[in-house]
Amino acid sequence: MTGVHQCKFGKKGGNEMFVGNGSHVYEVAEGWAKVPPHVTLGYTHGIVVDARDQVYVFHTGKPSVLIFDPDGNFLRGWGDEFEGGAHGFYLHRENGEEFLYVTDTQRRLMVKLTTDGRPVLTIRTPDLPNVYDADRKFVPTDVCVAPNGDIYVTDGYGQNWIHQYAADGSYMRFFGGTGSEPGKLKCPHGISIDLRRGEPELYVADRGNFRMQVFTLNGEHKRFIVDDMDMPCSFYYDGDEMFFPDLHSRVTIFDKNNRLIVHLGEDQQAYKQQGWPNLPHDYFRPNKFSSPHGVCVDSRHNVYIAEWTQFGRLTKLIRT
Repeated sequence: MTGVHQCKFGKKGGNEMFVGNGSHVYEVAEGWAKVPPHVTLGYTHGIVVDARDQVYVFHTGKPSVLIFDPDGNFLRGWGDEFEGGAHGFYLHRENGEEFLYVTDTQRRLMVKLTTDGRPVLTIRTPDLPNVYDADRKFVPTDVCVAPNGDIYVTDGYGQNWIHQYAADGSYMRFFGGTGSEPGKLKCPHGISIDLRRGEPELYVADRGNFRMQVFTLNGEHKRFIVDDMDMPCSFYYDGDEMFFPDLHSRVTIFDKNNRLIVHLGEDQQAYKQQGWPNLPHDYFRPNKFSSPHGVCVDSRHNVYIAEWTQFGRLTKLIRT
């Protein structure tokens, strides 16, 4: 089962498209994002929502941060400095204020920003001569923040380490490194703090090893998650449910115990096409995904997906 079906409704005499099944059915809001004419989307790597359900998109064109209202109307944009390198995108609430934590793979840094684009903290290549040099680059792909304020940055496109910092940016430790054994990583692409079972745990999308890996907040390996996924990219939590974009052409929802609820928009042919992920425009279908890279969920449980493709692709799924 792909978790996709198409239904015909009588309202307004039109055809609506739906994805999902059982308790999780969504209407596809075709053409949702009204990207202004002066903006050319690049790879749409990240997507988050704020407390007002405004949607922030992080893409490799410029301005690299685009903000839309829930109906897809363009509000504003900023962040030209992230052109070409926009990648990891995380919104965190701290003492009643919201901040964006982003990674730039081109300039090889992590930046904490206000929601209007003012830099608060910048983290560059760690001062670890035995780990990084002219040949061994630091290329961060994602970032998350623990309840105590500690910051975790994945070196997913570099040397496969995870770096831990205090809230003020002071260095604490690193763990991981290249490999497939417990605690080792191959493209730790995404990272998140899971709070669903009380004790915070660190979830890593160990994408090159086709699995998730769970750590303590001090970097000790706890377990693997290997079922019902292929190439997990990142994580987003909505209550007890975990959403993650699977680069191999679907979005997946797990329950509190990491059991499969549903795959959304699965297309098992997309990632097998020649030229993927940069497929011709006529290949894409509103109710199928090709290369999901970012996902988020708003207060109404609607789902937003950003895809890794050269002209960008943004989808809204309305919970029914």
